[in-house]
Amino acid sequence: MTRDHGTGYSYKDKMNREFKNLEIGDVGIEIPIIQGGMGVRVSTSGLASAVSNEGGLGIIASVGLGEEKDATASNYASRSRNSFVKTIRKTRTMTDKPFGVNIMCALTNYQDLVDAAQQESVDVIISGAGLPLKLPAYINNRRTKLVPIVSSPRAAQLICNVWKKRFTRLPDAIVVEGPLAGGHLGYSLEDIKDSSRVFLDNILKEVLTVVQDFESPGCRIPVIAAGGIFDGEDIARVISLGASGVQMATRFVCTHECDVSDGYKKAYLAATKEDIVIIQSPVGMPGRVINNEFVERIVRGERIDFGCEYKCLVTCDSRKVNYCIANALFSAASGHMDKGFAMCGSNAYRINKIVSVKELFAELVEGARTSLKNRGMSDLRVGEKNNKTEERKGKNE
Repeated sequence: MTRDHGTGYSYKDKMNREFKNLEIGDVGIEIPIIQGGMGVRVSTSGLASAVSNEGGLGIIASVGLGEEKDATASNYASRSRNSFVKTIRKTRTMTDKPFGVNIMCALTNYQDLVDAAQQESVDVIISGAGLPLKLPAYINNRRTKLVPIVSSPRAAQLICNVWKKRFTRLPDAIVVEGPLAGGHLGYSLEDIKDSSRVFLDNILKEVLTVVQDFESPGCRIPVIAAGGIFDGEDIARVISLGASGVQMATRFVCTHECDVSDGYKKAYLAATKEDIVIIQSPVGMPGRVINNEFVERIVRGERIDFGCEYKCLVTCDSRKVNYCIANALFSAASGHMDKGFAMCGSNAYRINKIVSVKELFAELVEGARTSLKNRGMSDLRVGEKNNKTEERKGKNE
C-alpha cells in the first residue's frame, strides 16, 4: 500500500477524503496546489494573493525585482531587497492566507533575499536552481518553512543528510520537479529530450522512498509533485502515487490576475507544441521557452549587446554568454517580446483562453476530485476481482 508521506494516510484513504489540506509544518493550505514561482515579475503580489485567497499557496518570485532604477537605492542588490520586501508587504494587504516566496540558489544576492524573507516572516521559502544546502543557516525565526526543489532522489538524500547533520532540522516539504516543467530545469539536455528515461512519476516514487527514511511520528515531510502537471487528472495521478500536493506554474500565466504583460500571455495562447523549445540559459541550466525571433537569434549564437549591469547570477560569465537573461525576461514581462521570451512548461500550448484564478481552481479541484473518485472505484473493482480469484483458487485447492 502506497503511503502519503505528508499525512501518514495511504493513498486509498486519501481518495475517500475531500481534496484539500496540505500541511507544511504548522502552515495549513486548504487546497494542495502550490502556484510555482515565476520570474521575472510573472508571479508577484497580484497572482500570489489571488491563489492564496482561493485556498492554494501563492508564491512570489524574488528574482528580477531590482531591474528598475529606484531613487531609494543605487545598486542592484539594494533595489532587489527593497522591491522584494515591498512586494511581500503588498501581498499581505491583499490576502490573510499563507503565501510563500521562491528564491533561486543561483542568485548572487541569495543570502540577502533569504534574510529579507525571513525577517518579514514569510510562511514558506521555496528554493531551487541549485541545491540550497546552506538555507537553514540564514533563518532566525521559527515561523518560516523551508522547501527545497529537487530533480532526483540523490538530491533529496543529500539535502536531508546535510540539513540534519549541520542544522538538526529537515525540510518542511520537498518539491520534486520533473523534466516537463517550465523555466530552468535540473536535467541534462539528453534527459529532457528522452522523456522515457526520466519521468516524474518514477522520480516521485524514489524521492518518497528517500523521505520515508527521515520521517518519524513527529516529523512528516510532504512531497510535492511538479513539472507537467496540467489538469485534475494529472493531480489525481500523482496524489495516488503518494504526493501530498502539486506545484503548478504554467497554468497560472493565462489568468487575469497574473502580473505579467498581455503580450506575454498572448505568446502562450498563440503557441503550438512545436513552438516550445529548449535553450541553454546563462544560469547554467537548460530552459524551456516559447520560440520567437529573439530566441532564434540567441540560438544561432548572435550576441545581443548588453552591459552586465546586474551581476545577478553566480553562474553567469558575461564575457562568454551571448545575451542577458535578466534583460530578456524583464523585457518580455513588460510586453517587449522582440527583446525577450516567455518561459513555459511543456504543456503551455494546451492553454487556449485567459480565465480567472477562481475559475482555474474550480476546474482543477473538480477534475482532481472526479479523477480520484474514479481511481478509487477502479481500485475497488480490481480488489474485488483479486478477491474472487483468490476464492476460486481456494475452492480448487
